[in-house]
Amino acid sequence: MTNLDVLLISPSFPADNGHFTQALHALPGVRVLAVGDQHPSSMEPGVREAVDELHVVPNLWREEEVVQSTREWLKGLGVRSLHRVECLWEPGVVLAARMREAFGVQGLNVDQAKAFRDKETMKSRLDAAGIRTPHHYRASSGEEVRDAAEKIGYPVIVKPIDGAGSADTYVLRSDEELEQALGAIRHVPEVSVEEFIEGDEFTYDAILSGGETLFENVAWYRPKPLVARQNPWISPQAICLSDIRQPDIAPGVELGRKALKALGLETGMAHMEWFRSSKNGEAIFGEVGARAPGGRLSHGMNWSCEGDVFQLWAEAITHGRTEQSMAKHFNAALVFKRATGPGKIITSVHGLDRILAEHGEHIPVVDLVPVGSARRDWTQVVTGDGWMVVRHMDLGETIELADRLSRDVRIECAT
Repeated sequence: MTNLDVLLISPSFPADNGHFTQALHALPGVRVLAVGDQHPSSMEPGVREAVDELHVVPNLWREEEVVQSTREWLKGLGVRSLHRVECLWEPGVVLAARMREAFGVQGLNVDQAKAFRDKETMKSRLDAAGIRTPHHYRASSGEEVRDAAEKIGYPVIVKPIDGAGSADTYVLRSDEELEQALGAIRHVPEVSVEEFIEGDEFTYDAILSGGETLFENVAWYRPKPLVARQNPWISPQAICLSDIRQPDIAPGVELGRKALKALGLETGMAHMEWFRSSKNGEAIFGEVGARAPGGRLSHGMNWSCEGDVFQLWAEAITHGRTEQSMAKHFNAALVFKRATGPGKIITSVHGLDRILAEHGEHIPVVDLVPVGSARRDWTQVVTGDGWMVVRHMDLGETIELADRLSRDVRIECAT
């Protein structure tokens, strides 16, 4: 069988990337050629073994240098052509596109990739396609932020143009809050100032091949990520829903399909966030990335369905088909815990044993930081001090049990 050579950027970071790397390597006839800035010794053994050839570069973000050194490396390997160039990490999406253009590989080009990275370009293209986005403006100075806020009207949300997650993101409801935020984002060269949508926040996740959608997922954030980021006592949840055809969710799915088509993604994985307005139930676009989600969400998708999304992604970019059944039968709630108390070392876990004794068959994952270990910085690690999964066919039961884990399980750090 002829090898399909896939060039994979950042095969082991962030951590979930390693699962995709291993799934790709497991496919017959696929050779994983990886480019990254991590030394092999820092990779998980299973991930390192899944990389057939590795090119380590000193700085992934010197894109021209990386493209040129990769060209020489591939030439030394005797690689004449690549089947795909892929990157599942947000900062590397444009680098992957530069590689495609340099090596004549199909997939998102640089212009398309930049639209996925630049929030204002992204929304402008979706506006042109008739897709409902928040009212928005680009700003690179305090005065431009003030002007945009005045045009939109409070509340507004300010976020980096090329950011990921909710870092350096602020909801502003007054001139005073705006001035405080301007001081906090001085280091951000350019921001998007947007209408703040009151309502629930969801994801739309999809795996596509050749324009055909092979898998779709909607996850419900409880609460919104920005709220969770601002309140250390909250145990954030993300619930992968079993039924994405229900009337209050289906409009977001349709919005996601239209957004990916407008932005030109035909093969690969996408992670979009959207809002259901509390005013009228309208589905409103948030933002989208041409990559896999973080925060263990891909694992949640797996717990909600019969198949394996890591394997499906690998099949989508190589063979364009799958024999897997990806039917969804379960709701899968991810619950992330944060330690409390004044100490730096985790000293005890309370409330978990009783819940497991009563409902253990519905809690397939409990991965908490062990007692005696250092607590993690919850502002830097989505999973905080550990995560758990609730899996149930009934959404109400899923929510009730997830809320018990959020409320009743306590990780303490005594002095």
